[in-house]
Amino acid sequence: MDAIKTVKDTITIGLGILSAGFGLKGFLLSSHFIDGGATGISMLISDITYAPISVLIFFINVPFLWLGYKKLGMKFAIKSTLAIGLLSLSLVIIQFPDVTHDKLLTAVFGGVFIGTGSGLAMRGGAVLDGTEIAAVLVSKKTQLLKVSDFILLLNVLIFSMAAFFLGVEPAMYSILTYMAAAKMIDFILNGIEQYSGITVISTHSEAIRKAITETLGRGVTIYQGKSGYGKDGHINDPRDIVFTVATRLEIPSLKQTILDIDPKAFIVQQSIDDTTGGLLKRKGLH
Repeated sequence: MDAIKTVKDTITIGLGILSAGFGLKGFLLSSHFIDGGATGISMLISDITYAPISVLIFFINVPFLWLGYKKLGMKFAIKSTLAIGLLSLSLVIIQFPDVTHDKLLTAVFGGVFIGTGSGLAMRGGAVLDGTEIAAVLVSKKTQLLKVSDFILLLNVLIFSMAAFFLGVEPAMYSILTYMAAAKMIDFILNGIEQYSGITVISTHSEAIRKAITETLGRGVTIYQGKSGYGKDGHINDPRDIVFTVATRLEIPSLKQTILDIDPKAFIVQQSIDDTTGGLLKRKGLH
């Protein structure tokens, strides 16, 4: 089983490297657009100093890889080092075609291929950009910055420098590249079936539970709780709180089913980044 997983991860990371390399060499480098993170820093320095991009991508990521080794373990560090090293090597030895010089197409599709590559590498247990490691570690050290906040601040700095050194227009196209890449990473990691958690507080919790499990085919968890001061005026009235997980495509019908049973139901929806175990796939209905 471990051997199969290793092969699967290797293939996934390999495809990610090829996709990211194609995004860089087939679109962005010839137009002098940059991405965010360590890759963006490497591309910016390469444009300013004419240093080889393949060398810069590897060496700028080295401090982040060291952090990954210290905090996230040897296996992760080895996978990521090999992935970034092979990405650098691919830019030297693989002759990716220069697809287009249209600026909009370059920005969008360059970001799509880079984001796809980064997402596939993450699915394989590695990263192609070390700043994500730093972002996770910074977020653990301080309550002021989340991972997304750190990455956003870093990229604001990178794109500000790009506007200064490369010009405003290339910087604006570079922001578009970064946005396309971020969306593709999200899609690769979460897919179209991105899950949302639904918490329902209602006096008709048993009927709602049956509707979710028997009609919609979803699993539920029941919490024991008490009301504070609801629309019915009851204080400390015992309530069963229903929690379920559904895809965003199922949310409208799920909410409508709940409100048909109890129009006064209090429904809370939150996004879920990841799930493990439990009844996530719809079960068969009979």
